[in-house]
Amino acid sequence: MTTEKLERSGRELARSAENLTDSADRRTQLAADRTVFAAERTYAAWVRTGLVSLASGIGAKKLLAGIVPEWMIVATGSLLVAFSAFCFAAAVWRQLYPGAPPPDPDTRRIEPWLLVVVNGFLALVALAALTGIWFGRTGSE
Repeated sequence: MTTEKLERSGRELARSAENLTDSADRRTQLAADRTVFAAERTYAAWVRTGLVSLASGIGAKKLLAGIVPEWMIVATGSLLVAFSAFCFAAAVWRQLYPGAPPPDPDTRRIEPWLLVVVNGFLALVALAALTGIWFGRTGSE
């Protein structure tokens, strides 16, 4: 009776240890997935900041016309648009090089080529806006 009880207890202990290992592995896997989602939120925040900066730089041209000197309008708009281009580049860089690699997640990351294409296009839009700020007319002319 005691030997049988000991064997059963040993089997239950082994099964419990196996379940605990599986549970720890699953928690690690879920943490890796959360890391991927956090990186995507960071990417979205950089792009959102870049888009707001781009819109602000373009809007500064019309909003400040006739209120402040032309050179100040051009400087402000240029700085905001240049910052937007920086944000688009930083978004790709932060997404492609997030730091120490986590365990392999279940969740797929955004494809690097897609990040480069989309943010490259946004950087071109920023460049076009910068050209418009430098050479376009304001309402004060």
